[in-house]
Amino acid sequence: MIPRVEFDPNAPVPLSGLRVVDMSRLVAGNMVSLQLADQGAEVIKIEDPTVGDPLRAWRVKGVSLYWKVYARNKKSLALNLRAPEGKDVLHDLLARSDVLIENFRPGTLEQMGFGPDVLHMRNPGLIIVRITGFGQDGPYRDRPGFGTLVEAMSGFASKNGFEDRPPVLPPLAMADMISGLYGAYAIMVALRVVERGGKGQVIDLPLLEPMISVLGPDPAIFWATGEKPRRTGSRSLTTSPRNVYETSDNRFIAISASIQAMAERVFRAIGKPEMIDDPRFRTNTDRVRNIDACDAAVGEFIASRTLARNMAIFEAAEVTANPVYEIDQLVEDPHVQGRGVLVEAPDDDVGSVLMHNIIPRLSGTPGRFRLPAPNLGQHSRSVLESIGVEAERIDALAADGVIKEAKDPSGINRSI
Repeated sequence: MIPRVEFDPNAPVPLSGLRVVDMSRLVAGNMVSLQLADQGAEVIKIEDPTVGDPLRAWRVKGVSLYWKVYARNKKSLALNLRAPEGKDVLHDLLARSDVLIENFRPGTLEQMGFGPDVLHMRNPGLIIVRITGFGQDGPYRDRPGFGTLVEAMSGFASKNGFEDRPPVLPPLAMADMISGLYGAYAIMVALRVVERGGKGQVIDLPLLEPMISVLGPDPAIFWATGEKPRRTGSRSLTTSPRNVYETSDNRFIAISASIQAMAERVFRAIGKPEMIDDPRFRTNTDRVRNIDACDAAVGEFIASRTLARNMAIFEAAEVTANPVYEIDQLVEDPHVQGRGVLVEAPDDDVGSVLMHNIIPRLSGTPGRFRLPAPNLGQHSRSVLESIGVEAERIDALAADGVIKEAKDPSGINRSI
């Protein structure tokens, strides 16, 4: 059974008191601020009053499910930064904040009057995260950069897929999400510096470099040997057997035997213990050299049995094997349900939304579900009140279109 959570804005959280202003759009910046929001930071999304974060427009059957997941635990301040009064409000807010996240092209923040030198004059401890495709300097600094471009340029796509087919881009915002995790980590490092009496600083976070980092030793291998990675499908060039294998009922099983003892367990489980001493398969190097024959032996065994029968055999032999899940199988998995990996959160639009739980799990000070993803401008008034803006001025800003205030949620549940 999927656990159900309730939003509790008063739940104790480890990052209580940390204020983060998120001016970014789409995935990478939202991924950075989500990590902090889930652990209790007050994350204030600065959104265009007319359309909001473009992530709101990523709709599935008319519902902004991407927004509901990435914007949980955040607040929305709908602020017109083209108006001088809107810029004044943002300056006042940043003077009382700990972190700023932005993902404009290099130089845009300065053109808007919010360059780091200006912001640090009023708030020396402010940490400024600048997300771009290629960085704040270098020959490509002015290029527009989406995750797709750096997933291609990084070398990831060229090694992803099968050798006789074109390179394959990831079917998810991989570069954005990896960069988001790096960004949240960098913020915590910079906050530690401030806590020790240091000053705020700029975090230059291009999507390209974190994406390159996950390739691991590929550059080192090329530097040392001149060899380029090649596409191997689901195989590995470092261990064997390692692949996905089709069962008799048209399901798939993944096996990874990355240590010698595990490879020997696989061979015993498939009824071929003689492979352990076969010169073609005796060591990992031998198995990689004879990878086709190794895969054929494992694949033949699996292909003659159902998924359930294969898994029963491999579990009894303590082989590192697992079914290849589709999303419905993931949702229904007893381990996923038992640990609460996915949770059902209440939602005013569709009744409830299934989303990943808060990670990582801290034993003493866990993150909490405090706020559902906000309506555009839902917190405009309360955020301004929190920095001392008087009610009369807030009314004037709203009347002049400098801020937008969201209507109260209807509470009517609508089916997707």
